[in-house]
Amino acid sequence: MKFCPSITALLFSIPLQADSGVGAADSCCAALSASSAGHQVVYPNQEPFVESVESYWSSSVRLSPACIIQPESVEDVSVAVSTLVQEGGSLSSCKFAVRSGGHTVWTGAANIEDGVTIDLSKMNSTTHHHENKTASIYPGARWGSVYKTLEKDNVTVAGGRGGPVGVGGFLLGGGNSFHSARVGFACDNVVNYQVVLASGAIIDANSNTNPDLFKALKGGTINFGIVTRFDMKTIPSEGIWGGVVTYDWSTAYEQIPAFVNFTDNIHKDPYASLITMWQYDSKTDTNSVTNAMHYTKPVAYPAAYDEFKQFANTSDGTRIDSQYTLVTELSQEGDSRNVFVTGTHVNNAQVIHKAAELHKQVIEEAKKHAKSKSWNIVTMIQPWSKLFTERGSGMGGNVLGLERFDEDLIQTLYDYWWDDKADDELFHRLARSIHQQLDGYAKMINADNEYVYLNYADKTQDPLKGYGEENVKYIRRVAEKYDPHGVFQHQVPGGFKVSNVN
Repeated sequence: MKFCPSITALLFSIPLQADSGVGAADSCCAALSASSAGHQVVYPNQEPFVESVESYWSSSVRLSPACIIQPESVEDVSVAVSTLVQEGGSLSSCKFAVRSGGHTVWTGAANIEDGVTIDLSKMNSTTHHHENKTASIYPGARWGSVYKTLEKDNVTVAGGRGGPVGVGGFLLGGGNSFHSARVGFACDNVVNYQVVLASGAIIDANSNTNPDLFKALKGGTINFGIVTRFDMKTIPSEGIWGGVVTYDWSTAYEQIPAFVNFTDNIHKDPYASLITMWQYDSKTDTNSVTNAMHYTKPVAYPAAYDEFKQFANTSDGTRIDSQYTLVTELSQEGDSRNVFVTGTHVNNAQVIHKAAELHKQVIEEAKKHAKSKSWNIVTMIQPWSKLFTERGSGMGGNVLGLERFDEDLIQTLYDYWWDDKADDELFHRLARSIHQQLDGYAKMINADNEYVYLNYADKTQDPLKGYGEENVKYIRRVAEKYDPHGVFQHQVPGGFKVSNVN
């Protein structure tokens, strides 16, 4: 264990005090600039600062902190955290945010106003370890770059399905991948975490060392410290068959039984993955169906997708290709204003039918009121099979709490984007409303589920609570052990906090 001893006594001796506002943020930045990592601090009048702020995927979450520090090593992160905790002198001063890829779409999740952002984007390398079939992946990496590096050695990992998505937040929230039916959630494939605690200590968490923290990090997000390296199991990769197939909206209801059957039968062919998206594009005034089909073997149109062959498509981009290319293609363009709201339900045709009806209603409502020149309404539905959890349980388990449920589930994401700030309230309201209506319908027919996928959750949702009471207690206990002064509960306001779970 590496440790910064000077901070411990300080944490115990300084009384709580009120937040002193912007002046406090300025003093925090000055303290960072005077530290051994001072050359990595950038300010609003500097180009690296502007580049960092503008690189957040959604334009609606771009805040301007008092300064940004861009560490290049775990030691730099330790210095940054130690300095901010020491200089703040309480749980309310020297507030800071931690940013990995910056893909989360709610404001304040990974950035901050009048505080400091620790931007991990320069810690972005990936190293394949042939000898033990693992890869060391740093939190600022994006999944596209991870796959591109590993494919040189004909291996991959269970990671994100969008190339620009950052490694850190994705893995700490669970992570669904093309490989989930074979190897569980992405977090289940982490064999070691390197973590910087609030004290500045640098520790490992794995099945033998700090095993309680190891499990808690599998879905427990930023409640314990800053993860500065993820060591993951690699998977042999010969290429993937897949791509995007688009259909006219007239096939949407006809495809529902095919989706339900696919979800029910993933266990028969765990190499198969499916995402169904209903998308309305205001520029073309078209509502369409898109199926993202990905099979983690180089086999064209395997039997798992047979039912979908009966539907006439308007385009078919499937082929055998690299995972890097396929996740780059699947990525939604950034630089728009966005909202995500998500829900989980039993794999039920009636629920999906209701979702389609509500999707159409939301489009009509947006047409009446939207001021944006361009806007999109997407309802995305994907299998959330009990097989995913069974695979993860065989590798030590996680804190997602999905083992409580015996049935196959579906995960629904309402993903809306637009270009005019004046529409912020409209699209947030529509996304939250459709979720509430579908949730209410699902409860009425006993097809509801309390789980909320953290990586898609809106700030108004409570994904940790959806992990179940026992897991919430576990996360809280582990957080109190490794961060006894609650630095990551109070001094780091972004993200979902276990201390806020009722």
